[in-house]
Amino acid sequence: MGRTERAGRWALRTVGIIVTLACLVAAGRFLLPQPGLHDQPGSAERQLAFLRAALDAGADTAAQQQFPEGHLFLNALYGLSWIQAAHTDPSLRDDALRESRWALARMESAEGRSVFSERLQPAYGVFWAGWTNWLQGAIISLDPSDHGEVQRFSAHSAELAKAFTAAESPFLPAYPGQAWPVDSTVAIASLRLHDKLVGARHTAVIDRWLTEAQQRLDPRTGLLPHQVSPADGSLSTGTRATSQAVIHRFLPEIDPAFARGQYARYRDQFLDYPGGFGPAVREYPPGVAGSGDVDSGPLIAGISLSATVVTQGAARVNGDRALAAALGSAGELLGLPLDLPNSKRYALGSIPIGDAFVVWSSTARSLTEPTVPVEQDLRWWWRLPWLGALLLIAITPWAWTLTRLARRRISRPHPLPIAEAGLCADERGASRVT
Repeated sequence: MGRTERAGRWALRTVGIIVTLACLVAAGRFLLPQPGLHDQPGSAERQLAFLRAALDAGADTAAQQQFPEGHLFLNALYGLSWIQAAHTDPSLRDDALRESRWALARMESAEGRSVFSERLQPAYGVFWAGWTNWLQGAIISLDPSDHGEVQRFSAHSAELAKAFTAAESPFLPAYPGQAWPVDSTVAIASLRLHDKLVGARHTAVIDRWLTEAQQRLDPRTGLLPHQVSPADGSLSTGTRATSQAVIHRFLPEIDPAFARGQYARYRDQFLDYPGGFGPAVREYPPGVAGSGDVDSGPLIAGISLSATVVTQGAARVNGDRALAAALGSAGELLGLPLDLPNSKRYALGSIPIGDAFVVWSSTARSLTEPTVPVEQDLRWWWRLPWLGALLLIAITPWAWTLTRLARRRISRPHPLPIAEAGLCADERGASRVT
């Protein structure tokens, strides 16, 4: 065997060892227990450390080039993740308040408001107003001692309530002439949070919103639609998972009873196992065909990766421990996590907005109502296809070697049993005597 041939074989063996070890590590991550509904991943602080470094490097400005709400979303999710983490681990309180206030200031800056219209009611539209108000309330839930913050929160909440009262539709516009029910859901949740923290001033507005929203459900799914007419809230685009995942993160904050029924419908119609692999979340309900867009990302067998990630948070606040844990495990397998001593990132850190959704979802917890665990089933064998795929990948580099060894074993003469071998020897001896 020549030197070049030997070097080639060793190179192939090295690649095989790396692939096999990577599969073993992936299987280990996949099988690790996931945190409970009132716990959070031990890596949450390291994930937030990566996001802060990314924000300092301009990740929010870069995200704005990818979709219209990139700047606001990245800062909002960063600040909210800190608050959620500190509610679970009080030792993080001081860091959480500092970082969330920093994030809120970026959302309220000229750059944070630049893509929204000041002429809308509420100012800058319900998307900007709802998320900033929710983060402001979340900060106060951790530290109600700053009277100036409480007054600003009350003033912003009053402006939101006034806009809902004046509108013909329960779904206010986020941009001129465009309205999505998910944005109003976040805003109404912020009013419920205000009433919990400061005093019940907006109960009538919230109750009216619930009544009118329930009158405008998508008749195909029985869920809130994706997009509506801003004039009267009539359906424009039927239910889609990218907005539903966020809606179900916030509905339990508003009305747990209504949320339970809506979440059950969502889970029943959008949870899927394409090719036996899952659980994952379809972008469109059964019987509806559609393509991906900037919100859902590219669809793989109809699955939206972004909706699947956000559904982990929805599952947590809806008490669905089984689904939240399964989606967390799948994320550790498919998310290509790079886990370092001082940071953790997914997809090798190439999409910080994705990391923000992951940590927001994995630390999710209700701020207005206690989460009540519910028993929800998954297919008991859901892990097996993933583990089978890992096994297949792990042994593929060794397929030629294993095949060669098997062929050698088949072609090698099999030794006879001792008694039969002795009989043959006696027969050979008798033949020689004869």
